Amino acid sequence: MPRRYWLLKTEPSVFSFDDLLRAPRKTSGWDGIRNYQARNFLRDQMKKGDGVLIYHSSAEPTAVVGTAEVVREGHPDPTQFERGDDHYDPESRPEDPRWFQVEVRAVEKLPHPVTLERIKRTPALAGMGLLRRGNRLSVQPVEEAEFHAILKLGQTPE
Repeated sequence: MPRRYWLLKTEPSVFSFDDLLRAPRKTSGWDGIRNYQARNFLRDQMKKGDGVLIYHSSAEPTAVVGTAEVVREGHPDPTQFERGDDHYDPESRPEDPRWFQVEVRAVEKLPHPVTLERIKRTPALAGMGLLRRGNRLSVQPVEEAEFHAILKLGQTPE
């Protein structure tokens, strides 16, 4: 199966790329996703070895700040079962989980964050899902050419 590419949004005040870099083995479960379309990507489509862009949202500026790779495919998100967790779901059952996560491992912090404004100004990225009006998904597919264009932009300052 060919390698696929993804963009994962995170709020750096909650979990930043630096947090991922500091995690044991630079690896963490990507938990807390509570949107069915995003859940389906995590559960059904993200595969071990897929490339990931980590995007800081609700930040100043919003930007792709690093890359990661999927190291464990979709499996139940344990936070849905943890009473008191912000992502607890009393309707979900261990025998029939509603929410899923993947595990990702940090690969590289980009030397220069690729801001949303820079992405908007780059013709090769004009069709990127991140730029589609109304697209607020925290997990979204990225074309291979878009992934590599972002990596290239991240090597040079704006």
